[in-house]
Amino acid sequence: MRRHKTVALVAAVVFGTAGLAACSSDDDKGSAAPAPTAPVTTPGLPKAEVPDPPSDTSVDAGFARDMKVHHQQAVEMAFIVRDATDNEQIRKFAYDIATTQLNQIGQMMGWLDLWGLTQTTTTPPMQWMSPEGMSAMSGHTMGPGEAMPTPGPDDPLMPGMATKAQLDELRSLTGVQAEVKFLQLMITHHLAGVQMAQDALNHGQTEVVKALAKGMVNAQTSEVSLMQAFLAERGA
Repeated sequence: MRRHKTVALVAAVVFGTAGLAACSSDDDKGSAAPAPTAPVTTPGLPKAEVPDPPSDTSVDAGFARDMKVHHQQAVEMAFIVRDATDNEQIRKFAYDIATTQLNQIGQMMGWLDLWGLTQTTTTPPMQWMSPEGMSAMSGHTMGPGEAMPTPGPDDPLMPGMATKAQLDELRSLTGVQAEVKFLQLMITHHLAGVQMAQDALNHGQTEVVKALAKGMVNAQTSEVSLMQAFLAERGA
């Protein structure tokens, strides 16, 4: 059995922002342009490095924080199955998911740093989503201001995420059984992730968030179709 070496996320991919420069000309008679106003910061938080960053309670911040957590479990499941099977098709597919989502985690960590926001919050997950987005995630209609039910100790943190028992089962399996379990769990995971990304695309403030969310919707929808085909090949 191949053993996976621990993979650590060591750097965040940060979208660059252009610096502000003060310009003068001969006609200015040496007058200097006013210095840019420093962003207002909250004590204890890092200083924002972009003008007009999203707020702590914005769709953009909530999406970045929650999708990081959602992605982290997908990466975990991908590496579990990669070590549990010798099927090169599934191993490559799982590795592609892991590397793609690790890169996206880095991007979202970078955004939060640039915006002067903390990486985590005490606010319950999914509070940033619209009523229609939360309805799509939960499977029942959510009214304005209605929150997702607080998960119990054995419940997944967010819709689509596997429970501890399901992860333990996946770790206990090998070969085709591990492949089938992984595909079933990852399809559920992706479908919820697509709903989260679609809501961020519909309601996000920043272009970088909308661009990444759109890419997630397209890529994960395609991967769901591929995983369904893999399951069919295995009679599941």
